[in-house]
Amino acid sequence: MKTILLIEDEKHLSRFIELELRHASFAVTTASDGPSGLSLALREDWNVILLDLMLPGIDGLEICRQIRAVKKTPILILTARDSVMDRVSGLDNGADDYIPKPFAIEELLARIRVVFRRQEESSEDNKTMLSFQELSVNLDSREVRKGSEQVELTKREYDLLVAFLRNAGRVLTRETLLDIVWGFEAAVDTNVVDVYVRYLRNKIDAPGETSYIQTLRGTGYVMRR
Repeated sequence: MKTILLIEDEKHLSRFIELELRHASFAVTTASDGPSGLSLALREDWNVILLDLMLPGIDGLEICRQIRAVKKTPILILTARDSVMDRVSGLDNGADDYIPKPFAIEELLARIRVVFRRQEESSEDNKTMLSFQELSVNLDSREVRKGSEQVELTKREYDLLVAFLRNAGRVLTRETLLDIVWGFEAAVDTNVVDVYVRYLRNKIDAPGETSYIQTLRGTGYVMRR
């Protein structure tokens, strides 16, 4: 289970974020002031740290600097200070992202997923091939094959196939696929995922075969056969 440290002194907001993150299956620990937050951040290992800037005891920028001096833990700043200079200062002091308040919880979850996706992609940087049964993708040449036959895909179809290959056997919601392939800021509906899954199936599945991409009604898709 992914672990998240939330350092936020606004009690109602902290509790709301904590409950939403737990509902999304994250393990969450909270701190309500700078010193305790910094201590937890340095003492334990976290998958991501959510950090408010205006904290009692030690401000968020100083916490960010001290964490970054010894750890590479991803840090997402949450704050009502949303001027350009505030954002630049936060990023220059080691933050990985900056989310101004108020924000929608869906956006926060999407940005956290982006952080985790980057971590997973970074761990796979040395991989040049992805495969599942007869399907294979050369990430360097972007060549897609089914057995010995080359499969021609558009950019979106290719990105969608790579997402499924990297998560073979794992259920992916439409929202997750939208984040991975189109980006969380894309102004498109989740129905576009269904359209491109259909396009992709038409190119990688043969008539009469069980599809490589299975539909889970009301949930999303999974690559398995």
